Amino acid sequence: MPLNIPIILTWMRIAMIPLVIALYYLPLNWIDVQLRDTIGALAFIFAALTDWFDGWLARRWNQTSSFGAFLDPVADKLMVCAALLILLDLSRLDSFIALIIIGREITISALREWMATIGARDSVAVHWLGKFKTAAQMTAIPCLLFYQEWHSIPFAPIGTGLIYIAAILTIWSMFYYMKKAWPIIKQQQN
Repeated sequence: MPLNIPIILTWMRIAMIPLVIALYYLPLNWIDVQLRDTIGALAFIFAALTDWFDGWLARRWNQTSSFGAFLDPVADKLMVCAALLILLDLSRLDSFIALIIIGREITISALREWMATIGARDSVAVHWLGKFKTAAQMTAIPCLLFYQEWHSIPFAPIGTGLIYIAAILTIWSMFYYMKKAWPIIKQQQN
């Protein structure tokens, strides 16, 4: 396993997940709800920024590796799924939205893994739909974690709107990737 700054940032993102979850399970007399939500949202934003930064550093410093390429999306999916479960527990997210997003992540991860084993991973390479889905998701989640108004900006409805947009893009991108993979899937069955 290579150890460099990009991979350390990815491991740091994974290590933050239980800390953020624990924050939301502290007794309410230990921490003010608004402070908890602010810390949780900021921690998610920090983790999302390290996701972008570790990839940028790995490419810039030529420190990309197959292990980093494996670990980075795992960290992202763990981070998003943990945040969605917190939001479900707080009743800030509908369960069907969480099921759509988590179900798509599992489906597309499995599809990419299978396509890689048959040497066709490039046919389900990241597309702009997936990037827009990720951007909507990574903006919606901290808004829903924060769930307050700040300087007249109502983060709760903004986050709710964005998570619905993310869910639509999630379904759209899943069908896009499945459509790209379908000819290869059919060919493998023959």
